[in-house]
Amino acid sequence: MVGTLCCATETTIAWRCASVNVLAGTRQFDTELAAAEARRAERAALPDSMDLYFQGRARFNKGSTPENRAEARCFFERALALDPSNIGALVGSALADFASFADYQSDDRRARVAAAEASLTKVLSLAPNHAFAQYLLGRVRIHTNRAAEGIARCERALGLDRNLADAHVRIGLAKLFTGAAEETERRVLEALRLSPHDTAAYVWMLSAGAAKLFLGRDEEAAAWLRRSVEANPNYPLAHFLLACACAHLDQLSEARAATKSGLSLDPTFTIHRFRAGASSDNPTYLSQRERLIDGIRKAGVPEG
Repeated sequence: MVGTLCCATETTIAWRCASVNVLAGTRQFDTELAAAEARRAERAALPDSMDLYFQGRARFNKGSTPENRAEARCFFERALALDPSNIGALVGSALADFASFADYQSDDRRARVAAAEASLTKVLSLAPNHAFAQYLLGRVRIHTNRAAEGIARCERALGLDRNLADAHVRIGLAKLFTGAAEETERRVLEALRLSPHDTAAYVWMLSAGAAKLFLGRDEEAAAWLRRSVEANPNYPLAHFLLACACAHLDQLSEARAATKSGLSLDPTFTIHRFRAGASSDNPTYLSQRERLIDGIRKAGVPEG
């Protein structure tokens, strides 16, 4: 891959090489520079592995829809076909796979999460101190009924990069999945303190809103979820959870409008898919989760 970069400026070489080790969605990755690299890559007659990686990052950054994630994954796969050790593309592919799994955007969720875990295992064999990969593997474990392992991974990621605010949120979600939803908001607030303008903040706000729904604090949930939607109106799950909160508050007009917005972004979302996506077998979590299912049903989400 070095040979393909010989005509680039020293600045571009340094930027592209450094970018192998970072990911969008946090302060670790400059989205604007990635977009500029993607635009340059589109003009390349023979795009190399890094060109394709940047195009995948740019597509992923366009929004949390199934189409954007599928297109991003295709770019990452093409990048890996040219260079199987492209760490950025491996992590990007894992993130696209895991996001489809975590946001209920695939019926083949087991395959998606297995692919993500395999990619991250390879990354960490090549770069054991890759903080974002450690964190993302923690997310995978947390969402697949392995909360203790996931928390340990996230704590290791924080040891490598204490400013990796996302890791705090995922530890908070692990608490939710193990029946301690009252601990989630504190972790979200810590992340927002560390990185108040983070491009992933809309996900963090959703996490706090979900925890409030689990606890039956629907007004607080709605407030957090409205903030999430305002921060990024292209995240389907935020609309569905806002619909749930509004339904529990008997604000049915807003609930149905939120459902309509969510389905316009992800028309495949159903109650059946959501029910099948439980992240834990903890009985408190499962019992509290039924409130969400009742709420989205009341808000008009299709059964599936």
